[in-house]
Amino acid sequence: MPIKDTSRTAIKDLLFRMADDCLILGHRNSEWVGIGPVLEEDIAFASIAQDKLGHALSLYSILHEHLGEPDADTLAFMRPEGQFKCCHLVEIPTQEYDIALVRHFLFDTADRLRFEMLVGSSFEPLAQLARKIKGEITYHTMHANAFIRQLSRGSEEAHFRMQSALNEVYPLALGIFEPSEFEEVLAQEGIFAGEALLEKSWLETITPILEQAGLTVSANAEAALGGRKGYHTEHLSPLLEEMSEVFAVDPTAEW
Repeated sequence: MPIKDTSRTAIKDLLFRMADDCLILGHRNSEWVGIGPVLEEDIAFASIAQDKLGHALSLYSILHEHLGEPDADTLAFMRPEGQFKCCHLVEIPTQEYDIALVRHFLFDTADRLRFEMLVGSSFEPLAQLARKIKGEITYHTMHANAFIRQLSRGSEEAHFRMQSALNEVYPLALGIFEPSEFEEVLAQEGIFAGEALLEKSWLETITPILEQAGLTVSANAEAALGGRKGYHTEHLSPLLEEMSEVFAVDPTAEW
């Protein structure tokens, strides 16, 4: 069945949000390779990064094969910063492990819930992908949940650092759910139930885990918005330059 023009635009917007998040966070997670606090975590973040990049490839491929966009490599490496729709959370550089872990926990919980919602999407290519990869993301959240609890209930210093990281990262995480102008179309067409419903489910999921860890979030935290509309932190542009450096030498080369 042909896709309506309004639905096509809405689906593209949703897919670019998801793909760009996965691409940028995959790269950020990969920065832990060789510098993880312990070998096991070095390997864990490398594996999660690989999954994220694979998810980005799959989403860009849907845009290319079903919606007429350029191929995945072009979408990943040749677009200007203003065309990216990733949230600010995924852009912040690799810092201390506490920041990386809290980001991992907050983002991957939202990512898992989003793909679970998309299993029944009326846009079948996306529903098929959701059914395929939701299990991978479940393992991501299992890893994050375990370490959030373990470290937060460790020493006094460990708990302080985890709480400080949560204070810093939480407003950025709220930007995951920045609504789009296509919310109504996506819901009416059965494509995606919407960011507000996703955020509600996310809060219901993370709250008991944070309580078990003895961590709290501010009810007055203001979401860091703008990423979904192409307004980004100062960290994204240099990251895109780094990511595209080799590809830009000869975009037509075959490897």
